[in-house]
Amino acid sequence: MLRKLVVFLAPALAALAQDPCERLKSLSLPHTTVTATDSMPAQGAVPAHCRVAATLRPSSDSDIGIEVRLPTANWNGNYEAVGNGGWAGTINEAEMAAALQRGYATSSTDTGHHTPGASFALGHPEKLIDFGYRSEHEMTVTAKAIIAAFYAAGPKLSYFVGCSSGGRQALMEAQRYPDDYDGIAAGAATNNWNNMMFGRIWVAQATLEDAASYIPPAKYPVIHKAVMEACDALDGVKDGVLEDPTRCHFDPGALACKSADGPACLTGPQVDAARKIYTPARNSRTGTQIFPAMERGSELVWATLAGGPKPIALADDYFKYVVFENPNWDFKTLNFDSDFAKAQKRDGGTLSATNPDLRPFFSHGGKLIQYHGWTDQQVMPRNSIDYYRSVVREMGDAAKTADSYRLFMAPGMNHCGGGEGPNKFDVLGALAQWVENGKAPGSILASRNQGSVSRTRPLCPYPQVAVYKGTGSTDDAANFACKTPEGNNSDFGH
Repeated sequence: MLRKLVVFLAPALAALAQDPCERLKSLSLPHTTVTATDSMPAQGAVPAHCRVAATLRPSSDSDIGIEVRLPTANWNGNYEAVGNGGWAGTINEAEMAAALQRGYATSSTDTGHHTPGASFALGHPEKLIDFGYRSEHEMTVTAKAIIAAFYAAGPKLSYFVGCSSGGRQALMEAQRYPDDYDGIAAGAATNNWNNMMFGRIWVAQATLEDAASYIPPAKYPVIHKAVMEACDALDGVKDGVLEDPTRCHFDPGALACKSADGPACLTGPQVDAARKIYTPARNSRTGTQIFPAMERGSELVWATLAGGPKPIALADDYFKYVVFENPNWDFKTLNFDSDFAKAQKRDGGTLSATNPDLRPFFSHGGKLIQYHGWTDQQVMPRNSIDYYRSVVREMGDAAKTADSYRLFMAPGMNHCGGGEGPNKFDVLGALAQWVENGKAPGSILASRNQGSVSRTRPLCPYPQVAVYKGTGSTDDAANFACKTPEGNNSDFGH
């Protein structure tokens, strides 16, 4: 009799003995297959956690990989999803590790494919939709269910943090799925995807189409030095960083060679190329702007778009595999007048997140922090300003917008980090303070360490800029205040 009882209870006893992480393998969720559950020991600063891998198939051609990581101790009760870069195709391990260190349950997706570029999109419209927006939403819904199953309670608050393509994903979530997150941080957002790709090819054509127009990277510091000499002092502090590059109107013609080409001057075609880099991509017939220009002060990182020998692969792939569906497409053939409408129709809002109506997200208390480096070498910075302005116009009031959404421009910061200016700051910390304690960020402290020099500076909510108070070290943020530039009392900036 006892033997029979033991045999009868064995399955139940085995289930009770199972590791809580292991039990998630049998979790049943819509169009979801849990493929792995692993109890991960602490490693360095990353705490012990449960790793869950799953495949999501919301369409017949979907193959979305996700990972969810769950702290096994000291969970803060909240969830942080992390974004991706480029065309994705991989899980963002590094940012999930950072989220775990802060006590968050976290997740990432490969965006529905496993290739390094955009070839996955050729002949696979459902996979393009997965990359465009569906994978992040499906990941979010599934991750919240897994969190609830593991902790016996869902997350109290949910955050999405991403830069570059992750910034686009962040804005896409706010626009398409306003109830997914309570707080969203969008950095250097590629949200105007179609137009941005035209802007990137604009720079490539200016410098790579004709060998005479090519500007050797060795000349970038020469141009940058001339820009700094002309404009560095405009913000009241000579520190190698332009607080507001829109005030600088340096003309590359000042570096024109007097006779033969040389390392410290620009030939006529090179002057023209530099001017075009500083000029927005436009329709030549109507003059309509397609995408903003690179800013003065960004010269040291021009190589990303202008260094060749080919355009940046992210843009090249877009036109090859999405717009023209021709792997042999040549960037020199792109016509900014006739091809733009075709590309816009092909995108159809799948990849672009430009809807300015964020009221559904704001209505449940959602908070959005957007940030962008002024020397961004991949996504022209004024794109973020353009989007911010569109939201203000939609809301009809700058002060009302500021209750839920603030944009921070980072002087001297490149794409998602790096650069000559202070470029390290805690955007999630500022966002959490706003969501959880109602403390809207009047500024965000940024820092940069280079050798023996440490500099801090406040990043200010646009259109404010950091203004030196007149005394004390210009390397100390305490000696700056956020102020709206003179003559600018509107939400529309410069």
